[in-house]
Parts: sequence; C-alpha cells; structure tokens
Amino acid sequence: MTHLTIAVDRVVPDAYAAAPALVAKLRLAESTGAAVRAVAVRCQVRIEPQRRSYTADEEPGLIDLFGARERWSTTIHPFLWMHTSSVLPGFRGSCEADLPMPCTYDFEVVGSKYLHALAGGAVPLLFLFSGTVFTDGGNGFQVAPVPWDLEFRYSMPVAVWRESIDRHFPGAGWLRLDHEVIRRLSDYRSAHGLTSWDETLTRLLTVDAGAPR
Repeated sequence: MTHLTIAVDRVVPDAYAAAPALVAKLRLAESTGAAVRAVAVRCQVRIEPQRRSYTADEEPGLIDLFGARERWSTTIHPFLWMHTSSVLPGFRGSCEADLPMPCTYDFEVVGSKYLHALAGGAVPLLFLFSGTVFTDGGNGFQVAPVPWDLEFRYSMPVAVWRESIDRHFPGAGWLRLDHEVIRRLSDYRSAHGLTSWDETLTRLLTVDAGAPR
C-alpha cells in the first residue's frame, strides 16, 4: 500500500504558455519505498477568501461578490477557482513536478473578478488532490487511488497572478460583450468619428449635466 503526500512549494507564472497560466511547483513523496511509475493527478483549486483581510481600496471590487462589508462575516465563503490535471513522472522516495494552472482574464468568472479586486498581499488557496497512483507490483503495475483527504493550503502572492496576466495583456484587458452590444458600440463609434474603442468607451463614460454624452 503506497503512502503518497503532495505539497505545493510555490506557484510561478508560466513563461511559455500561449495564454495566461501559472505553474504549481509540487513536491511529491512516497514513504513506503515503493517505486512510483506515474501519478495521474486531478486537482481542484479553491480560493478561501475568509483567510485574509481587505483594505478600503479593495472593497468596491468585492461588493458584487460578497455584498456590503457589514455582511462579509456571513457572505464570504470558499469558492472554486479552477480544475486542473496532469500525469506526473515516476520516482522513488520523492520528486518535484509541475502542475499547470490555466487562468483567464474574463471578468465574468468569479475567481478573476476576485483577483482583479485585490491590491496586493496573498491569495489563500486550497489544493484538493485526487487521481491514481501507478506503482511496481509483483506481476506488473499496481494501481491505487490518491488519498481522498490529500490537500494543501498555500498563500500565493497576488503579484504572481498579475505577472501572468500582464505577460499577455500588458496595460490592457478585454470584456466579453453580447453581439448586439458590440454592434451598437460600433455604430456609435462610426457615427461620432472615433478612432479607438478606448476613445469610444471613455466618451460614453463621460458625464455632462448628469447624463452620458
């Protein structure tokens, strides 16, 4: 019977990903001496927002998620950030391995909205592992499940996530809009001779005598 543990040493930006992504640097250990041939690991990464405090500057960005600050004692709860998986290499004793963590800029995703609201500090993460462990057996491979209670808490610096996003959206971002809204924005831009989407939205946001121009 294998005895597997998994810890997260650190989380870093993936410098070679085609889209925003992080990499969790894992440390695996097997204490019975069995030769592990591979670990097919699945991981649910959750954010535990109740494990940190928030500044007044961060509060406006969190209202959509948790309501007014006076309600936070009852409305702030852990929530899912992502599912990820990988086939980790074989080892005996211990080893290090990478777990990919794909990210998104999309403001419609709860995790992204939360992360955009943070000015600094750390993101309290909980890694919940599952999957299958393949080891050498008397007549070939032996298969065992990753223990259901295998989990690890890690505080990821907000700056790590921002670095990953900035690699792909330096000084900019994007919004997902309905096709009809895009058409109306395009018509407005053309009608007013505006040269960019930034200029178009800035003009719409400008308030004159209490009404948008």
